[in-house]
Amino acid sequence: MKAIILNASPRRNFNTAKLLKEAQKGIEALGGEVEYFNLYDYNFKGCMSCFACQRKGSVTNGVCAIKDDIRPLLEKCINSDVIFIGSPVYFSYPTGVFRSFIERLMFANHTYMVDKENGGLKRRLEKTIPVGVIFTMNCPKDLAESINYPVILNENVKSLKHIMGYAEALYSHDTKQFSDFSKYNCDLFDEKHKIEVEQTQFPKDLKAAFELGQKLAKMQQVK
Repeated sequence: MKAIILNASPRRNFNTAKLLKEAQKGIEALGGEVEYFNLYDYNFKGCMSCFACQRKGSVTNGVCAIKDDIRPLLEKCINSDVIFIGSPVYFSYPTGVFRSFIERLMFANHTYMVDKENGGLKRRLEKTIPVGVIFTMNCPKDLAESINYPVILNENVKSLKHIMGYAEALYSHDTKQFSDFSKYNCDLFDEKHKIEVEQTQFPKDLKAAFELGQKLAKMQQVK
């Protein structure tokens, strides 16, 4: 069982990365083979709307036709058994790198063909590739809900579920913004509260990430 993990955070070893690495441990604990990538290491753009993947007789086979840094990663994704992608939330949305990557992944595996038997649109992929999506944010859960974060962020998950066959999200709230608050102009956050959340809630989020990694791996093992 092969898994691809994609960190769409500019920070290589902070909240998002820590959760993704726990998901990796969960997969590896069940014997899965994992490749981990930091998307900020790659030079790429989102979908260019060239429609090469939608043309009649297209031979792109689910891999975006644009030949750039991430094309090999896109190919790895559609040949994997499990995908995890994580992003911090900036101004209500995942990072631009997150959106650019999933645009390229999804559009090449999307169709404009009606599924007359089941309704909706036909899926291009014949198999299911479960996707775990991890969102981290310094926003507390109650505030996130009041400003519609679950609705906004879940649209990404819904699209991935349709294209890839299954997707599930993990939300980590009220995360610590800085390692050392004394270095920054910031009186919005209570440092003591953030440290308390890091010590009490974040370990629970790490455990949930590990368990989600195992859950998606088990989905593929039972085939």
